[in-house]
This record gives sequence, structure tokens and C-alpha cells, in this order.
Amino acid sequence: MSIPTVTPESIRINIAQGLPTEHLSVVGDGAHFEAVVVCAAFAGKSRVQRHQMVYQTLGERMREEIHALSMKTFTPEEWEKQS
Repeated sequence: MSIPTVTPESIRINIAQGLPTEHLSVVGDGAHFEAVVVCAAFAGKSRVQRHQMVYQTLGERMREEIHALSMKTFTPEEWEKQS
């Protein structure tokens, strides 16, 4: 049984399909990944709630394929202040 290869692009596509993002980047080496997600739907949500929203877009992949995903989540307004 072969283990599917997880790529930053495959994670990015999953997140983009599940959340209306204004900015989305994912980098990683196949084992550890880091995502930056900017989404207006994060407004009024805690960091934990935002992360849960992203995890929902990845579903079973978080349990079966993706072993380490760190993320930074921002509303568009918060993202502008980062620049």
C-alpha cells in the first residue's frame, strides 16, 4: 500500500476549495507544512476557531496524511497591518 504524497499545492487547493481566501500560501517539505491563510470569515473568531475552520477544509487528510501543519490566520484587515 503506497502512501499518497502530500504537497503544499494539494493542501493549498483543499483549503481554497473550503474557504473564500483573499491570500493563501502553503510551504513544506512533504512532512511539515506551514500555511498563511487570509479570510474575511475569520472576523470575530478566536485563533483556535480559525484553525478549526482550516482543519475542516482538510478533513480526513489531517488525520491520515498531513502530520504537521502550522498556520497563521488573518482577516484581510489584520493581513494589511502585517505588510
